[in-house]
Amino acid sequence: MERTNAWTAYDEQQAQQVMDLGKKYRAFLDNGKTERECARQAIELARAAGFVALDEAETLRPGDRVFVDTMHKAVQLYIIGEEPMEQGFNIVGAHIDSPRMDLKPNPLYEDGDLAYLDTHYYGGIKKYQWVTLPLALHGVVAKKDGTVVDVIIGEDTEDPVVGISDLLIHLASEQLTKKASTVIEGEALDVIVGGRPLKGEEKEPVKAAILSILKEKYGMEEEDFLSAEIEVVPAGRSRDFGLDRSMILGYGHDDRVCAFAQIVTMLSISGTPRRTCCCILADKEEIGSVGATGMQARYFENAVAEIMEKTGDYSELKLRRALQNSSMLSCDVSAGFDPSYASAFEKKNAAFLGRGVCFNKYTGSRGKSGSNDANAEYLGKLRAIMDDNDVRFQMAELGRVDVGGGGTIAYICALYGMNVIDSGVAVLSMHAPWEIINKADLHEAVKAYRAFLLDA
Repeated sequence: MERTNAWTAYDEQQAQQVMDLGKKYRAFLDNGKTERECARQAIELARAAGFVALDEAETLRPGDRVFVDTMHKAVQLYIIGEEPMEQGFNIVGAHIDSPRMDLKPNPLYEDGDLAYLDTHYYGGIKKYQWVTLPLALHGVVAKKDGTVVDVIIGEDTEDPVVGISDLLIHLASEQLTKKASTVIEGEALDVIVGGRPLKGEEKEPVKAAILSILKEKYGMEEEDFLSAEIEVVPAGRSRDFGLDRSMILGYGHDDRVCAFAQIVTMLSISGTPRRTCCCILADKEEIGSVGATGMQARYFENAVAEIMEKTGDYSELKLRRALQNSSMLSCDVSAGFDPSYASAFEKKNAAFLGRGVCFNKYTGSRGKSGSNDANAEYLGKLRAIMDDNDVRFQMAELGRVDVGGGGTIAYICALYGMNVIDSGVAVLSMHAPWEIINKADLHEAVKAYRAFLLDA
């Protein structure tokens, strides 16, 4: 069943709302290039909307709003509903980490009168896409005395940028015979950060000059790299894309577009919902949802237990029932149909930019391996909710059957026995330094998540 482009249904006022939402999203994207920065924004917005930290609330009643901060990298927002949580609650969950490069523990070195930072790429990337781009450094340095220093270099218009060089075409005959997967090796993703020697320094003078700059600006010694988390990301701001400004070009749409839609939705809910509403912003999805801030950790389950305890209705059995009786949208992006690479898609079951939020009944790859496969009954219920709330949506698969696939956090939450399905925004050039989404899809995602949280 073919769906039409959402823009055709908007009147002038609705179209302006779509554009205004896109402007707000661009600001969120530009100020949240790392999971820490996204988490910080989410908490600031939540506090401004009346949410309080869970550990600040002694008791909880219907209508109360709380958030949970996990190591400043993962955030949960809750609005307590009228029904006991044992009967289940409604969850939207997205991840806020994106493909990038991370500095190694001992990154700084000098070679050929240039200073470099050595990196280890994070998540699935096409390595050749990251060369000859202006790059920025974002992160934190944790010192031995407990001080944590924020680092952002390359975003201000007066900041310098850094980057990775490529071999000139005149000498690249051998390089050009390699496969795209090996034309740039992982160990070649070293970032050039300096080329001016420090006067009077005989040993590695360019490296010494960089250390001098870091010392002056951040009070940082070379050893402090050992306890730093610094990410290399594309420098520059997101932009309206297309002459009609219908799209947005930016870094990290996967999956900050869904995270933003979730936050906007949660903050728009007034009064007391029937069922408790939950928004999860998780870390580490791009590397398997591992670690203490990934979805495989127990922080979500622990938070639900704490909330039930503070509502005066906790037991281990009730917790298990609450999780099993819940419903979830795993809000992750899907691959947008790209006519330039049509052979990678099965067109009848592809997501198209501009046709609304997309539902993926399953993801995985080659025989649905590793996927969550949503129940038909759950899909039927969601179709009714979307239609009743005039939400434009489409059903999609992530590419042709034997071409590939992808994973989300859906299968992890499904382990509790709850109903889960993937639902997100279609993206062009997914996992590239600069990705593309359609503003109409973001608008429909907000409508979809609100309808789900209040009506599921």
